[in-house]
Amino acid sequence: MDVSQYLDIFIDETSGHIQSLSDNIMELEKEPENKDVVNEIFRAAHSLKGMAGTMGFKRMQRLTHDMENVFQEVRNDNVKVNSNLIDILFKCLDAIEGYLDTVKATSNEGEEENEALIKLLNDYLAQAEGGEAPADAAPAADAGGAEGESGASADDGADGPLYKRMKIEPELVEKLKGEKQLYGFTIHINKECLLKAARAFLVFKAVEDFGQIMAFDPSSSDIEDEKFEFDFSFILSTESELDPILEAVKAVSEIESVEADKVTPEMYEKKEEEAAPEPSPAPEAAAAPAAPAPAPAAKPAATAKGKNQPANKPVTSRTIRVDIEKLDALMNQVSELIIAKNSLASQSNSSGEIDGQTLHENIEYLERITTNLHESVMKVRMVPIESVVAKFPRMIRDLDRKLKKPMELVMTGEDTELDRTVVDQLGDPLQHLLRNSADHGIESPEDRRAAGKPEKGTIFLNAFQEGNNVIIEVGDDGGGINTDKVRDKAIERGLVTPEEAENLSQKEIIDFLFMPSFSMAKQITDISGRGVGLDVVKSNIEALGGDVSVKSVLGEGSTFTVRLPLTLAIIQALMVEIRDEKYAIALASIMNIENIPVSDIKYVESKEVIHLRGQVIPLIHLDKILDFEPKESEEDTMTVVICKKGDTLGGIIVDNLIGQLEIVIKSLGKLDNNKLISGATILGDGEIAMILDVNAVI
Repeated sequence: MDVSQYLDIFIDETSGHIQSLSDNIMELEKEPENKDVVNEIFRAAHSLKGMAGTMGFKRMQRLTHDMENVFQEVRNDNVKVNSNLIDILFKCLDAIEGYLDTVKATSNEGEEENEALIKLLNDYLAQAEGGEAPADAAPAADAGGAEGESGASADDGADGPLYKRMKIEPELVEKLKGEKQLYGFTIHINKECLLKAARAFLVFKAVEDFGQIMAFDPSSSDIEDEKFEFDFSFILSTESELDPILEAVKAVSEIESVEADKVTPEMYEKKEEEAAPEPSPAPEAAAAPAAPAPAPAAKPAATAKGKNQPANKPVTSRTIRVDIEKLDALMNQVSELIIAKNSLASQSNSSGEIDGQTLHENIEYLERITTNLHESVMKVRMVPIESVVAKFPRMIRDLDRKLKKPMELVMTGEDTELDRTVVDQLGDPLQHLLRNSADHGIESPEDRRAAGKPEKGTIFLNAFQEGNNVIIEVGDDGGGINTDKVRDKAIERGLVTPEEAENLSQKEIIDFLFMPSFSMAKQITDISGRGVGLDVVKSNIEALGGDVSVKSVLGEGSTFTVRLPLTLAIIQALMVEIRDEKYAIALASIMNIENIPVSDIKYVESKEVIHLRGQVIPLIHLDKILDFEPKESEEDTMTVVICKKGDTLGGIIVDNLIGQLEIVIKSLGKLDNNKLISGATILGDGEIAMILDVNAVI
């Protein structure tokens, strides 16, 4: 049977289980005796094993099975947790992630057997126990539900489990009498499960390896269409023992419990005689199964390519899990939009003309709805940055051991939400910054002791929302940036002359670190020091419409501040004019707009500035930057748009103000080689306006 249709679910859930395992193994290292954490890890490994088995990924199944064995022994107090075991488990996680990456790329798990890892696991078990590990100890103790009728707690009524109360047509009862051995099953699915039909399909696929399904309740078509609560029953004809079948069923994730035992056709004859009114969701329960055991996914399987499907088809699922309330709000706004459209349509039809007042009211109504609609769609696109930052504690733990520097990562604001497209591309820049802190920031334990600091270094990652931006701070309590050394390196590289270097501010010196291939590392390591770190961070963040800045105090540590826009789709902008061309400036970047007399311009180091309310603000002539012809007639006053980039202010001189507008950002694609322009927008009259990137201008 073809399971390729469930590949997306498998990838999604496996990623979740891998992250859960990573978090819990980190926790276990801190609290080796915590049984709750051990149980959590056991459950995740068990679910992974079951999912891999169901999808037919035998190598992955074998590795997770051996991990599960180890945890079974840890649960039973036969094996003690130490840092050696934690290292082995993290290697296993990396291997599982390797399988997952191969599945994403090729829809298959690849050929890697990971024999060395499996040997490490089994050697650890044998060593800890002084003997061989039990081959199949693990799954039997799964918390999913006890075997046989003892597990029948959920629906035990006067007549016993649900499978004993199935309604079966008389002709099918006769057919059952010809079978050697029959088992009745009732499967209870987890109440949180989103795709019940997929779970049922995986259960049927698992049991069909052992025999043939003779009857369903509800019918197979109802199960396929998810027309059932969180349990379903079936009768299986098999020559196999019950235990291995139970194992296979429990291996499917999101199965809460399983009830199963031998049944006889006579049990169902009796039910027919009683003819008691049964509130069955599907009176035609046996109609479909008369043909030999069609699985609930028969329809999709028939149309799927099955085994002929190309093995190298990459799986590119890009999904977002959305809160139902956000979708409700979106639905309400779409309904309002339809009402507005109908109102406009009816007025244009009734008189052929619409009076100005009514048209104006309708446009205002429409404007209000589209703004709300935009906000709702933005909220739907927003995902917590947790998905990106969750892997970092593990990374810092590995660096701790590799660099032999004790350090810990403290994170806050993981629930801060950002546009999905931004979150997807945020992982690499943040990883660079954290590695930079671990390698360059945190000093050796001896140096920290000498400086009177705690031996364990602290790296922090804080995320929070500020206006229309999300701020992510990455820093450490290490040695800080030695600006003298950076300045000397810049002189050595010929970036500045020694005379110019004397007048550089601390910020200007630190900015050298963001230049391509400028590295302060004394030796090249695989952690950092190839000079491809901070310039990549800067270009990646700027490609997302953001910027990155640094504050550092020698001996106390450094903080890198990444500022990102909440969304890349629709923004509120101020439309301005330079000569006859229109430009948009994001409203979120604008502090205020001033009319300044030309006589107020002052000069600092031959640069034009204005003195405004106690602040010195450099002036930026947009026409000069954008290569416009110089203006003929000089006016007495000029319009200055004061913009902010982090703590830096700049005054952009424009010819004219047009007004505020909500604009849709369109990418310039291959034309986008001008750093000053971040995109374009189409105005109401069809004209195109460029969007200025304030971060690049200031």
